[in-house]
Amino acid sequence: MRYLARRCSAALGGALLLLAAACGKPEADLPGDAYVWQRSWTPPVSQALAGGADVVRAWRVLIAEMNPDGRWSGAAPDLAALAAAKRPAIMVLRLDGRADALPAADVLARIEAASSAWRAAGVALAGIEIDYDCPTSKLPAYAAFLESLKRGLGPDLPLSITALPTWLNGSGLDALLRIPDESVLQVHAVLSPEQGLFNARRASAWLAAYADRTRRPWRVALPTYGSRVSWNDDGSIAAVESERSALLAGGRASELVATPAAIAAFVDEIHGARPRGLAGIVWFRLPTARDERAWSLATWRAVVTRQPLLPALSVTARAGNAQGAQDLILANGGNADAALPFAIRWDGACRAVDGINGYTLEQDSGGAYLRRSHDGLLRAGSQRNIGWIRCENGPQSFHVQP
Repeated sequence: MRYLARRCSAALGGALLLLAAACGKPEADLPGDAYVWQRSWTPPVSQALAGGADVVRAWRVLIAEMNPDGRWSGAAPDLAALAAAKRPAIMVLRLDGRADALPAADVLARIEAASSAWRAAGVALAGIEIDYDCPTSKLPAYAAFLESLKRGLGPDLPLSITALPTWLNGSGLDALLRIPDESVLQVHAVLSPEQGLFNARRASAWLAAYADRTRRPWRVALPTYGSRVSWNDDGSIAAVESERSALLAGGRASELVATPAAIAAFVDEIHGARPRGLAGIVWFRLPTARDERAWSLATWRAVVTRQPLLPALSVTARAGNAQGAQDLILANGGNADAALPFAIRWDGACRAVDGINGYTLEQDSGGAYLRRSHDGLLRAGSQRNIGWIRCENGPQSFHVQP
């Protein structure tokens, strides 16, 4: 009887193996690159590079930016840190979208000079990327620039470009996309306070449309950050702050955030139904300890490796000033960054309370509460003072409303 059971088990196992072979192996996760966009490589940038090297395929490193008038401002990558990370690196040159003149000879000269320095430092140069927010009407002129640049680079140095969803309406897109070896579609953008920084449904539509237009490998750029955007009275953008940490007062402004949970869900979506030709994800941007509008490095690693995100928000009252007020501390004890909760309520008889750092005092039928006035993220392991409270016997408990 035991022999028969073993034979049946072996037969069943063999059948399952044959079925798995017939169906094929599941596709591997899309490889991830990361943009290193800092102009000045402070120690936190180099530390983040070392802390993220094991989860990326390649770095895409900003080396210079051309202003609308043709003047250049350079970045200063830490080549020793880049070499120590032992990952291929792609040089990125950003050309301001308002620039009309695209000097291919100047760009090639900068690439040649930087390439010599990178190779001397032991950096594995894997290609060149041009980041140019070209107006759709000027795609043919951009294509001519890329043709010239491609000839100058030669066959051994791949050329990549960033691409905008607005180009999908341009008649010159197909010709343009035949020139570079690959492209990176950007699906995060500041359009309006209502549309936010990232919209999964809109991004999915863009990916599907782009897959139908290009015949070369392409990647999608996904955000790891938030921005504070100021708006003019006519609805146009007055200013965008993506790397500064303060919640600035005055003006009509919005804090737009790409939450880790939303981006992780989108990554799962594109893995479940992978668009044709999609070769990978490029993360914008590599988080650092000082970049307070970007996710924490721990959260970014969890999203990149598709691990569960487990934030844990709580509020406690701590001894404050001599008048008996206590500071209200919002903390995240989980392993992932969390969106700032919408409201904080409490039990107990309290005489006075007020909010700070993105929270204001409000009143409804349930009593007084602190309401979020700005969207934002609280990093894993971090805390924020969101106000103060004065109660007869201290608040009994707090309730965090997402």
